[in-house]
Amino acid sequence: MSLAPWIEKGRLEAGCDEAGRGCLAGPVTAASVILPPALALELVAEGILDDSKKLSKKVRDVLRVRIENEATAWAVCHISPEEIDRINILQASLKAMRVATKGLRIAPEFMLIDGNRFVTEKGLPPHECFIKGDGRFASIAAASVLAKTHRDENMNALHEEHPQYGWNTNAGYPTKGHRSAIADIGITQHHRKSFRQLPGQLALINRA
Repeated sequence: MSLAPWIEKGRLEAGCDEAGRGCLAGPVTAASVILPPALALELVAEGILDDSKKLSKKVRDVLRVRIENEATAWAVCHISPEEIDRINILQASLKAMRVATKGLRIAPEFMLIDGNRFVTEKGLPPHECFIKGDGRFASIAAASVLAKTHRDENMNALHEEHPQYGWNTNAGYPTKGHRSAIADIGITQHHRKSFRQLPGQLALINRA
């Protein structure tokens, strides 16, 4: 199924998505993107744009440059592990989408939210939530690309400080290697302390 370029033609629609919600370390990152109609149609016609998780790194990187250069407006927001621990990951994800949308240089008239829930606030336009929206609408797919690439860039930088955890390859997700490193050397200030870092810890260590 190809992406829809918009819901209502001619309306300034901002697609919103997040990345890193299920990670043990690093921020949760959200992006908000308004695509001009011509670009939305072009990306849909080319068939290159999709949910960022389904794309290769090479394709994501190419799309990021194109989206950032040609979008009507785009913005990205990182919410730190400390704030995630303080307000919980769901609220942090929703906040990141709100902040990103408020950071757009042009105010949208409508928001397309990836997922099944959203908490709005003053200053934001009407919205609608779409389960698996990053595979349904071009603007949400574009937001998923920016959220993913910006977060991966952030995790690559953190990897330089803490190479033992392999964040340049696992992006902070709970892989066996990541959890083995936590078991061996503990956590950093970049880990989310409200998350259960080592479920089945003994079994994990025995398999290592």
